[in-house]
Amino acid sequence: MQSQDVAPRHAPASAGPGVGLEQAEAALVEHYPRLVRLAYLVLPPGLGRSRRVLTAHALAQRALPRGRTRPSPAPSAIPAQASGRDADPGYAFVRLRVLRTALEAARPRRVLPRLAQLPPLLPQVWGLRLFPRSGGADELALDQRLSTLSGPARAAYVLRGLEKLPDPEVHRILRSAGVEHPETALTEANAVPARDALLSSPEFDPCSLQARPTDLVRRRQHTKAALAAAAALALCGALVALPGGGWGPDGAAAPVYALNPAAEAALDPAQLIRVTPTAWESAARSDFSVWPARGPLTRDTALLRRALAVWARPGETVRVSATPGTRTGGPAGPPQLLYAGRVDGARVVVLYDGLRVVRYAEPEAGTSGAALDFARVDGATGAEAGALVLGRADGNVRYLTAPWVRKAAERDLMKPGAAATPLTLADGVTTPLASPALQTGSCTSWNVLQLTDGTGTRLATDLGELVPAHLTAGRPGATGEASGAAGLQAWAPFACSLAMERSAGVRSVNAWGFAQQQLPEGGGSGQWVCTRAETWRGDGTAALAQFRTPGGQVGAVVAKGTDARACGPRDPHVLAGVLWKSGTGTWYLLAAAGPDTATVRASGGVTAAGRGPLLAVKTRQGVQATLKGTLADGRTISGLH
Repeated sequence: MQSQDVAPRHAPASAGPGVGLEQAEAALVEHYPRLVRLAYLVLPPGLGRSRRVLTAHALAQRALPRGRTRPSPAPSAIPAQASGRDADPGYAFVRLRVLRTALEAARPRRVLPRLAQLPPLLPQVWGLRLFPRSGGADELALDQRLSTLSGPARAAYVLRGLEKLPDPEVHRILRSAGVEHPETALTEANAVPARDALLSSPEFDPCSLQARPTDLVRRRQHTKAALAAAAALALCGALVALPGGGWGPDGAAAPVYALNPAAEAALDPAQLIRVTPTAWESAARSDFSVWPARGPLTRDTALLRRALAVWARPGETVRVSATPGTRTGGPAGPPQLLYAGRVDGARVVVLYDGLRVVRYAEPEAGTSGAALDFARVDGATGAEAGALVLGRADGNVRYLTAPWVRKAAERDLMKPGAAATPLTLADGVTTPLASPALQTGSCTSWNVLQLTDGTGTRLATDLGELVPAHLTAGRPGATGEASGAAGLQAWAPFACSLAMERSAGVRSVNAWGFAQQQLPEGGGSGQWVCTRAETWRGDGTAALAQFRTPGGQVGAVVAKGTDARACGPRDPHVLAGVLWKSGTGTWYLLAAAGPDTATVRASGGVTAAGRGPLLAVKTRQGVQATLKGTLADGRTISGLH
């Protein structure tokens, strides 16, 4: 169910000094999604996503005044010159009530907890856990930064970004909500860069939810509750008495009620597969199956047990993410251990089950805030199995490289002539390098990972997932590594377009310069490039046709095809067009296709045809045309849209 977040209406000029129940009800009903989102963002992240959702709804639903009329908020909370949302006294009143109770929930608990700190009586959902849809790397990074702020600072950040309020208004509202030092909260909120658009994303929308079962095994029991509890206690006691100290604490994992022998073996740290450090040297394949277990915590049984238990049954507080098309269930048998160690203030375990790579991360102190990430890697070999993301922090990414990697370096893809910066490798772990998946603002650089082994040098880029995407260049079916001089030149103007492939389960991206076109009126030579992203699941591939004018620093995306075969090995052809304005102000329709195209024709808003793979015809601004091309073998192709 999608929620609609509609900006509150302006208050009528005749609004009186009091807020009636009907006025407050109208504001609550009309702007309920916005109010619940506000509460969700201000509530402490330690509650867990499911409980935050229910608590946010409860706080919004308890925001109505108890009587028929209530005095409006203090004049300092609704200034006389207010406009937009704050000009509606009903909305401002309900928002202040929601904010006050959310801040109460974020304060330290007393001997007797406040009402907002207790689990909500209503709403309740039985048998399901509800949580917002997972976002991308940007949303995850913002949520992690907000979790480090105090409740008042989170409220200040949200009032600025979500409500678009200036600092004086935020100061007044925080003071009215009971914050003793609003100026401190504003100063603390300044430490987090403004990401206003992300606050409106589905990641932070508690009205657009996903559902997962709580415990299917327990719900299927037909015995009475007392017998079920006794059986669970007996089973837990038997597990503790197992040889070797039993299973022990499972950290952020959900409770266990039954284990069959296969599941029990999959969750036993002693059964983990550990490959010898030299196995890759004689192996027939260069894939994750020959990676050795590395890291200083590979013998930390308690940590490995927690990682396996959380993988099998993640608790409510665990943040789970997966690349599109990746199954998130537990392992079918004992997985392979790739890494266990400390990375940027967290304990990290990386496991592999033959089809997926799974990364478990927990804070160094405790297990609250644990994260579980899944990535599909079936069929990965060579360059696609060259590195994994261990962690991201402070705009940087740190990789675990394959055992056959000899050197690692950082390279700015937008500066093909610049030398790469060497990275230190310690037990396969790189020093941090800038992550393009975490960069904000305008795209002025795109740093990639350069890996060198005994067979050559390859490039990979972080797109916000566990496995970096392999970069290639050249004609489909005959591509080469992007690390060569020609590949670097091909990618340099179009590197920023990789941002469109973030968190899409991308396996590799190829850049193919399919045409050079002399522009009308002596405008120089334009460059046409097609970038194609292949995914791990096979579908969802994206082909982008891009065009760069002479002297332009970066190219522009002019057409896109999803699930299209264009620019790929199965169909190494492409056709695209763009409207271009000459130096004299004349508009032209430019079209270009691959070298095997015999004719190009346009219809619709422009009617024209030409021999060869290029077409340039005068037109007018805003015209729309349909492009068709005929290949040398007589087959017809359509233009990307």
